[in-house]
Amino acid sequence: MDAIETLLAKWQPTALSLFRFITGLLLLQYGIAKIFKFPVVPMFANLPPLITAAGTLELVLGALLVIGLFTRIVAFILSGEMAFAYFLGHMFKKPEEPVFLPLLNGGTAAILFCFACLYLATAGRIDAVRPAARAEASRHCLRQTRSVCARLVEWATAFCAVPTISQSGR
Repeated sequence: MDAIETLLAKWQPTALSLFRFITGLLLLQYGIAKIFKFPVVPMFANLPPLITAAGTLELVLGALLVIGLFTRIVAFILSGEMAFAYFLGHMFKKPEEPVFLPLLNGGTAAILFCFACLYLATAGRIDAVRPAARAEASRHCLRQTRSVCARLVEWATAFCAVPTISQSGR
């Protein structure tokens, strides 16, 4: 048993990153369907404002999960959103007759997303960019921005310095 655990432990960070990526991709898919109406899904045709807000969260935070930025806080927020979606959108869809069983109320995906995101919020180090690398990436981005700005200034100066007809002696 110990050899199998050692072998599997080697792949645990990769599996966790893949789990984060796929969870984010699935949530992103729901966000795109709700906000951009692609693909056309009849149940997302005329959305109330609350579902539109949920779609916006799924779109933006799902994309952040896919690229691995701010994973813990993003996953925590999405976990709360999915719990809220289960209770409000599935269990108490008809307040006069609540349906607790997910099989009967269609809330299975909401529960799975809720606990998948809760796991991602509490699991090991899963951010795509580690804190030290994040600081170096920020410095690199700043250097690149300065370089691009310097090139733009050079281009603008060269463009403005083009001789006109009046300057050429005509």
